[in-house]
Amino acid sequence: MANVGLLYVGAVLLVNGLMLLGRVPAKSAAVLNLFVGGLQCVTPTVLIIQASGDADGILAASGLYLFGFTYLYVGIVNLAGLEPEGIGWFSCFVAVAAVVYAGISFWHNGDPVFGVIWLSWALLWTLFFLVLGLGIERLTRFTGWVTALLSMPTCAVPAFLGLTGGYRSDGGLAALAAVVGVALVGLAALLATRGRRAARVPVPA
Repeated sequence: MANVGLLYVGAVLLVNGLMLLGRVPAKSAAVLNLFVGGLQCVTPTVLIIQASGDADGILAASGLYLFGFTYLYVGIVNLAGLEPEGIGWFSCFVAVAAVVYAGISFWHNGDPVFGVIWLSWALLWTLFFLVLGLGIERLTRFTGWVTALLSMPTCAVPAFLGLTGGYRSDGGLAALAAVVGVALVGLAALLATRGRRAARVPVPA
């Protein structure tokens, strides 16, 4: 069930990345944020109920609320035209929590691939904090590209693998996931830099 929610998190991250890049209007992106945010709150609630007090089951479901609350927050703020600083500071909390969940994946769950994925999300939500919470606007394009590029490999791909029984996790695959993540962040930096340079070039009348 968690993989179903993760699949659509990939979609909303892609849309939010395009929103930060100015390709999708904020109010248009808000609708999908509300849909996915609602799903990511209902899903862990059902999983926790089904866990029947099992500590590991509750722990596994608890992290999903971090993202459900984020997307609901983004959707409401965008539709209501509110200031985004609250999202930014909540994202700081999410980033710290994601580091903790990464450690749990590495040392408690024995799932190093998802440990790397949690660290990727920690980086992403840190960028949201810097852009929205602290107002560092020069990072907006970079954050948009990182969000769009990481949406598929950290969400949609593992979700499809989990749904089809093809998900595997070991040290080698975790190292590969880390290399892919670093490469995509580097590509995002390159694309953001090129975008800024293009914006400075005067267009002939």
